[in-house]
Amino acid sequence: MTIEDPALDALIEQVQAARAAGTKLDIRGGGSKAWWGEPVATDTQALDVKPLAGISSYEPSELVVTARAGTPLHELEAVLAAQGQGLAFEPPRFAVNGAHTHGTGGSTGGGKGGGTVGGMVAAGLAGPARLAAGGLRDHVLGVTLLNGRGELLSFGGQVIKNVAGYDVSRLLAGSQGVLGVICEVSLKVLPLPPATATLRFDLDEATAIRRVNEWGGQPLPLHATAWWEGTLVVRLSGAAAAVQSACTRLGGEAIAPDMAAGFWTGLRDQHDEFFIGAQRAVQLGATLWRLAVPPTTPPLKLSGEQLIEWGGGQRWLCTTAPAAALREAALAAGGHATLWRSKDRRPGVFTPPKPPLDRIHAQIKQAFDPDGLFNPGRLLAGM
Repeated sequence: MTIEDPALDALIEQVQAARAAGTKLDIRGGGSKAWWGEPVATDTQALDVKPLAGISSYEPSELVVTARAGTPLHELEAVLAAQGQGLAFEPPRFAVNGAHTHGTGGSTGGGKGGGTVGGMVAAGLAGPARLAAGGLRDHVLGVTLLNGRGELLSFGGQVIKNVAGYDVSRLLAGSQGVLGVICEVSLKVLPLPPATATLRFDLDEATAIRRVNEWGGQPLPLHATAWWEGTLVVRLSGAAAAVQSACTRLGGEAIAPDMAAGFWTGLRDQHDEFFIGAQRAVQLGATLWRLAVPPTTPPLKLSGEQLIEWGGGQRWLCTTAPAAALREAALAAGGHATLWRSKDRRPGVFTPPKPPLDRIHAQIKQAFDPDGLFNPGRLLAGM
């Protein structure tokens, strides 16, 4: 990507003009995650990154792809799939305005949604495979960022072992666009697994959590887990011999490949039965929370309907319990609670950082965006 690029030049000019005029900017891509995060201040001007699209470079043999921020996520995944590769962390693909991509959890289609590469990084989300592959930030190699001074900065690179600026690139994952405009991203990609199998077990919550953590400590090709309403579902992925051996060793009920693919797609894109039901409950006054806790945490004594992923590390809870109770329970377990879906966001979407982390957050924001141009309030109120 070069400075002569008209789409990039237009973004730079808009940032510089906004800084001169004291105008705040609302960074927008595909619009699929406009609901995610705190509400952006209303007195903002839209900064559209969709024209900044396209795959800049792709070296399948090097397992690295570089794409511009406005590139639709489904287009990037299609290019990777043609080479038998993919984004191992399975980023969720939401439909525009947060609607569900499909009406039921039985669909086997991936769903194009409205997500872009830049929005994927800014949101920092991962799907079921995070258990085995890690999160988005573990796959970011380099980023080009337009800061609040209208300067184009590059961090990291296109080499997996490159460490220069690596931490800054990772810092942008999940930053909600408050540090600047993500213009281009280099990502590590991985081959699609040659074999996959999904097993079903009838287990209570405590037993399911214990079992998946025991299995996680063994040489098994464990790729994803999900527990809901007394059923544990486990996905195994890897070499065919390893997957077959694990199936024999673990037992359980094998789920047909088409049905399994539909289930994991629904879970990844949040259009399966649990999330559709939670969406309806939210309209009636409930709140859907996302709790991040140590995987071995015993069942949390909280009311509501729960779905557990990532070997126990991610727990979705749809409940009418007060926000304070959720955050206290998560904190006591050594984790935190994030408000995911709610008609009332007054409790705050993200858990506010405590001293001295709050000061560090403010200093980082000041360094990248000294005039507070980008996405005011989107990550934390007052930022």
